[in-house]
Amino acid sequence: MTDQTPADVRIVENLRQARETMDAEVGKVIIGQRAVQEMLLQAMLSRGHCLLVGVPGLAKTLMISTLARVLKLSFNRIQFTPDLMPSDITGTDIIEEDRRTGRREFRFVKGPLFSNIILADEINRTPPKTQAALLQAMQEYQVTAGGQHYDLAHPFFVLATQNPIEQEGTYPLPEAQLDRFMFMVKVDYPTREEERQIVAVTTGQMLGEPEAVLSGEDILALQRIVRKIPVSQHVVDYAVNLTRASRPADSTAPDFIKNYLTWGAGPRAAQYLVLGAKSLALLHGRFNVSAEDVRNVARPVMRHRLFTNFNADAEQVSSDDVIDMLVRAVPEPSVGDYARTT
Repeated sequence: MTDQTPADVRIVENLRQARETMDAEVGKVIIGQRAVQEMLLQAMLSRGHCLLVGVPGLAKTLMISTLARVLKLSFNRIQFTPDLMPSDITGTDIIEEDRRTGRREFRFVKGPLFSNIILADEINRTPPKTQAALLQAMQEYQVTAGGQHYDLAHPFFVLATQNPIEQEGTYPLPEAQLDRFMFMVKVDYPTREEERQIVAVTTGQMLGEPEAVLSGEDILALQRIVRKIPVSQHVVDYAVNLTRASRPADSTAPDFIKNYLTWGAGPRAAQYLVLGAKSLALLHGRFNVSAEDVRNVARPVMRHRLFTNFNADAEQVSSDDVIDMLVRAVPEPSVGDYARTT
């Protein structure tokens, strides 16, 4: 039994049709990277934020700005630099004089954070104080200036990028701040055929400007539906079991977790596993969420929440490798598990 209304069902059916149109519109500008685009949509529908990791030149900025146009959302790009101050992104109070009365008063001038989609380019190149101002906005959907709180636009979605190559002069995000991001998305090189198309298209006549397919109101409606999608206890328990098994000190942790990790994922990982599974089901036109959906979002949800140790580094075992091993090692809850707890 679900809580979906006929209006919800129509919205989801429209989303399924809109997905094809969206792919075609984004394809006018971006070739390939379909998996990345789907993860961005999943995070957006889950009211989450994404950290994109990839070398320069993979069209991360162009992909995000194109997605904003297709979704008819406002977009701002912030280039994070060592001299960027919190007020540069949140906004600041300025003194204004009324020409008629000569009276002076403060007026708040909104910063670039007041937009639907924010691209925080190279977030690890700005000092922790400015990083914290962005992360506060991500968590609370508001900024504080001069003791006043100002609400941000809805939907509000932050996409931060990091360059995995150059680490000199950077300010790596602390673990607690990394945990604020729903997904860490790895943007890889295109395939040979995709790269051939990219070169042919970008050095010739472009296909045209992408047109808007969905609006901000549509996204907000879909976000509400994601929260209403029911999830069985079986799926919730599976997400919790995966998360708990990633902690070396937990009794359910396999031996390879204790061997390769110094720290595992916290409760927020289980929350995002379930939300990511919900949004994945919704994007495929389903109101039922399965353990397979949880497995499909395990990598982007957990890879930045697992911290490998020297043993893993010595054996060249990445966090993604550990997640794959974890998914194979942790079984789905069985009927017997529930019989023992009743």
